[in-house]
This record gives sequence, C-alpha cells and structure tokens, in this order.
Amino acid sequence: MNTATPNRLDIQSAFSQLQSAICAGLEAMDGSGRFSSEPWTHTEQGGGLTRVMANGRVIEKGGVNFSAVGGRMPAFMQQGHGITDAEFFATGVSIVLHPHNPHVPIIHMNVRYFETSGGNCWFGGGIDLTPHYVVEQDARDFHLKLRAVCDRFSAAYYPQFKRWADDYFFIPHRNETRGIGGIFFDHLKPEHDMEKSRLLEFVLAVGNSFLDCYVPLGLQYADVPFDQNQKRWQFLRRGRYAEFNLVYDRGTRFGLETSGRTESILMSLPPMAAWEYDMQPAEGSPEAATRALLSKEVDWVRFMS
Repeated sequence: MNTATPNRLDIQSAFSQLQSAICAGLEAMDGSGRFSSEPWTHTEQGGGLTRVMANGRVIEKGGVNFSAVGGRMPAFMQQGHGITDAEFFATGVSIVLHPHNPHVPIIHMNVRYFETSGGNCWFGGGIDLTPHYVVEQDARDFHLKLRAVCDRFSAAYYPQFKRWADDYFFIPHRNETRGIGGIFFDHLKPEHDMEKSRLLEFVLAVGNSFLDCYVPLGLQYADVPFDQNQKRWQFLRRGRYAEFNLVYDRGTRFGLETSGRTESILMSLPPMAAWEYDMQPAEGSPEAATRALLSKEVDWVRFMS
C-alpha cells in the first residue's frame, strides 16, 4: 500500500483484508459457525462481498460486509450536507453480530471512506456495544480499549468521539441509548485533521480493535445459563435495536437510497425480535438496572473508579 498518499484502491484493498481477518477471528471464537460468502454487484458501479454466519455456537446471526461502490450522489446528502458533487465512491466494512445467549452483547462496527468527483474525501466509522444486560466492568473495559486506540493518534479523539456516539446511538422516541455507546466519527478530512495516510492508519486501528473488544466477551458468556425471561428481554432489546437501525441509522438510509443490495443493508436486523405494549421491567430487577444505564454521557472509564 502507498502509505504516503493512499488512493481509493489502496483503501479498498485494506478494508477487504480487514473483512477477511475479522471473519477468520470470529470463526475461531465461535468454534462451529462458518461465514458464507456472496459477492454482489452494485446497480451503478462496483459491488461488494457479503459474509454471513447463521446459527453458530455463539453467533445466532452475524454479518461482516465489505463494499466498494460508486454512482450518483444521493439527494439527501446534497441537501443535508451541502455536497453538490455529481459522483461518489464509497468503500467500507460493516459488522453486526447478534448472539444466541442474552448474556453476550450485540456489537456493531463500521469503517468507511468516501470520495467525491469534486475532490472531497473523508473517513468515518465507529464501534459500539449493545448489551442485553449491562455489566459495568465489561462496559469500562470496552471503553478503555477504545480510548487506548484513540489516544495513539490524538488525546482529543476519545472524548470527542465518545460524545458523538452518545448522541448518534440515541433513540429519541424511547429517550434511551441503544446500548453503552463507544466511539463514532465522520468527515475526518486530511486537510483538517491529519495526513490521509495517518487517518487511514487510525481507521484501520479501530477496525483491528474489533476482535479484541468482542472475542473475550463471546468466550466468557456464551455458555452462561439463561432462562426464558432473559430470552424474552433479549428479544425486546433486539426490538429497540431494529427501531434505531430502521428509523435513524445513516448507513441504512445511504445504502437504500443509493440502490445498494437490500439483503446486505438489512443484514443488521436481528433474526428474532419482540415488541410488547408498554413493557416496564420490574423494579429492582436486572432488566431495570440495565434500562437505568441506557443514558447519554455515562463516563464508563471512571464509572467503576
């Protein structure tokens, strides 16, 4: 890879390699599940590779998607972001894992690069954790790992991107966060933040932190016993996850409005979910304790100090 000035092909190749490495690591963690691979072609330019695991030992449904696509700039980006360039190129890796066991959290990660025909380019991405049951020490460890990645590049990154995740992964109509957050960033431009090669290095560092963030949790909790009440709670939390992805997630909207592959875009939805009218967890229950922690601006790094 040309580390001085990486071009779109360099970045596309790096993301493709990241997809392969993460799939191999997840298969090793799961033990029995294997990813299927389905290449696809975009309606305008490019395409991608959708890799899905179903009914593994740990992972009930999971996808690790790679794409490199181009075409006409979608109208909502022109209107909402003031981008008037005619054409775009976008490449990235997107991951969502839904586990069998309610004690294993859902995880999401996305890293991406966007380029326009007018010469604009930027990186974006993020990683966040959605436990069905929040374990404070696990939440702290997760955020410490993300802070360590950010601090290698800028001391300002973690607090800035953590706040951004709190705001982004928020469900306004429920007045709760989707989970315990993580980091989220967008529009990291070489001319404003750091050299393009350094930004790519940061985004890949976030991507490479995925297995370290998730594999220990999968191995620790995959075989913990659970009952039907806990499974019911898991389905309800999955319902919240689906609500966010269908109503607010920018990646879902971008994919659908740029004629992306529908099955790949909606891969993030859980295999089974539930909605119950005005469901309120019992006072003093583990479910109520988790619900109380789904709020913005929890300082997870200091939470257990």
